[in-house]
Amino acid sequence: MSLSRAILSTRLCLTKASVSSSCPVFRLHPAPCGVRKLHVPGPVLGPGADHKYQSQEEKDEKAKAAKKKQRVVLIGLSAGLVAGGLYGYLSYRKRQKVTTLGNDSQTKEFLLDTPPPQFPPARSIVIPGRSQSCKITLFQYQTCPFCCKARVFLDYFGFNYDVIEVNSVMRTQVKWSKYKKVPIVVVQYGDKVIQVNDSSVIVSALYSLLVDSGDTQLEQVMDCYPTIRYMDEGVEKAEIQNKYFLMFNETKVSRTKEDIVEERRWRRWVDDELVHSLSPNVYRTPGESLAAFQWFSEVGRWEELFSAWERYLVIYLGASVMWLLGKRLKKRHNLKDDVRQSLYDQCNHWLKALSKKGTPFMGGDQPNLADLAVFGVLTAVEGCEAFGDARNETKIGGWFDR
Repeated sequence: MSLSRAILSTRLCLTKASVSSSCPVFRLHPAPCGVRKLHVPGPVLGPGADHKYQSQEEKDEKAKAAKKKQRVVLIGLSAGLVAGGLYGYLSYRKRQKVTTLGNDSQTKEFLLDTPPPQFPPARSIVIPGRSQSCKITLFQYQTCPFCCKARVFLDYFGFNYDVIEVNSVMRTQVKWSKYKKVPIVVVQYGDKVIQVNDSSVIVSALYSLLVDSGDTQLEQVMDCYPTIRYMDEGVEKAEIQNKYFLMFNETKVSRTKEDIVEERRWRRWVDDELVHSLSPNVYRTPGESLAAFQWFSEVGRWEELFSAWERYLVIYLGASVMWLLGKRLKKRHNLKDDVRQSLYDQCNHWLKALSKKGTPFMGGDQPNLADLAVFGVLTAVEGCEAFGDARNETKIGGWFDR
């Protein structure tokens, strides 16, 4: 048999086999210059090969692509929510005309010419049988650590006061004030209207008045806490002086100088260290942040105080903003990568100092202003996952529940 006939016979056999079999076949095609070449029409797959099969690498790539798409969608939704909220807020603000209260004299900025606008109080704290010569109004966020600190002080010493819950996004209730932060306490007695800003000043001033009330008026006490303004990189900043100092006649209290200095040091630690470990923990993840704001709404009774759109704006916009802000605060205050550990460290630092002192409280058998400050800021997060973890990992719960 000649070579050409043998090749022709082979081609016929292969062609018949390709009709009756699903497997790919090899075909011989004439090549230029009279050279025969082998042509493979498709990938060669062994028996039982499945085109639907995906390798682990392919699955991982698809999973990464899905997560990336989900992240983009989440960022887009958050951006849309923030933009919509800001637009609504700016539109609302244009419709509002609120006069800022103050006084023409720059020597006593804490004195107001007229009382603030009337807002329905979220609640009124009245101690049965307690008479009080002045009216106290607290402007606050229910779960702000500094507001909680001021409120714990007022409750512990039995002050009667009204609580005005401030919308944290709209801030309608404090538009009258040049000072835009909370807490703010407004004290009215006689023809005087005094605005006390900053939680530490509120505690120091009212405690000083409480101890020395027979000989001193609040206006005299407030003169001891002047506000100093200065420029820092082109931005005007203000700082209240002496805010951890108590202004009373030392002969009226039976305390050593060492105790007073120690109390002052721990009060400063609460503001400079403990508080800054809370927000990055409470808003650690989007889920934790949203859960925290839902708890804030519940304990703050926002459903009763704010309209539905205001409440949802505060919850969802606030949760998104604070989750992003929490990451910045973590870097700003040099917290550990695992921010929970920073919170545990602060709790243990406080407990170690108490153990060394050998008393249940920093004030001895009874709490002093440092104890109230620590307890106050922790009440702000007691319903959050972060504080639950701190209870499990440290002994702070035992002290907190006393």
